[in-house]
Amino acid sequence: MIVDSAIYRDGRRTDGPADFSDALSEARATGDAFLWLGLHEPTHAEFEHVREEFGLHPLAVEDALNAHQRPKLEVYDDSLFVVLKPVVYEPEGDTVSSGEVMLFLGDSFVVTVRHGEGAPLGVVRDRLEAEPGLLKNGPTAALYAISDAVVDHYLDVATELQTDLEELEAEVFSPDGGGSVTTASRIYTFKRQILAFRRATVPLAAPLGRLAGLGPFETPVPFVNDTARPFFRDVSDHLSRVNESVEGLDRLVSDILAAHLAQISVRQNDDMRKISGWAAMAAVPTMIAGIYGMNFDHMPELHWVVSYPAVILLMVVLEIGLYRLFKRNGWL
Repeated sequence: MIVDSAIYRDGRRTDGPADFSDALSEARATGDAFLWLGLHEPTHAEFEHVREEFGLHPLAVEDALNAHQRPKLEVYDDSLFVVLKPVVYEPEGDTVSSGEVMLFLGDSFVVTVRHGEGAPLGVVRDRLEAEPGLLKNGPTAALYAISDAVVDHYLDVATELQTDLEELEAEVFSPDGGGSVTTASRIYTFKRQILAFRRATVPLAAPLGRLAGLGPFETPVPFVNDTARPFFRDVSDHLSRVNESVEGLDRLVSDILAAHLAQISVRQNDDMRKISGWAAMAAVPTMIAGIYGMNFDHMPELHWVVSYPAVILLMVVLEIGLYRLFKRNGWL
């Protein structure tokens, strides 16, 4: 459905036709204005009219409707298509979920298509409307503001994940927490959250590098003002910080998992040593009792008066000796 539609002239919102077809014609007629049309999870039927009026490429329209796309930037004859994946941190379950924002930029328009409940664009639009100087740059300003808001929120999510990881690390290395049956499950779940976060942040580096004109991406991007490159370089720099943080989180959670598995292995070895120690202590009296339980006629000890107390004393002495030996070596 259409969330908002407005014509912006000289950096300010102006009243225009309610129908976006007429509004687009008005924006193109004056040459100094652009139309910003915002949609949220449109149906195929709703978006078909938009495609016809704005001349959007069918492949880009298909991606915008089906969602589940990687962050990317594609140039078509009449428009520029950009996909962003805003990420939302849910503190109730310590989970990360992602939505999608698609932008179509043309000569006098920008169309935004949002999927999911994360990163509402109304806040970005309000902020831009409060900065006419920035909004004068037309559709490029909308692209910059949205990408900047998405990447800045990445930083917030990375901070939240860092806090969760510190709590998980403290649990793993606590005296009794590392052996919990749920600890490994929590570590794997956290690693999946990191993976979901990386799927949103890492692929975005190339599109932002292209918009910023970094490295091999020196060719100007159609429908984007060259003067906006420094702004996109700033966004790209923030994204680099996010990716470095995510990479560090991923390495650290892998190290925590390895440490947890090592702790489990050490505890199992300790348990096996204890079991072996007690088994050895049980084997000594069993062996002695087995010897004297054999049915032989000629066993000289059988007729000694002190045989029974001597054998019992021998068992006690051997058991005490083994216990002290195993205790001193840390087996018990």
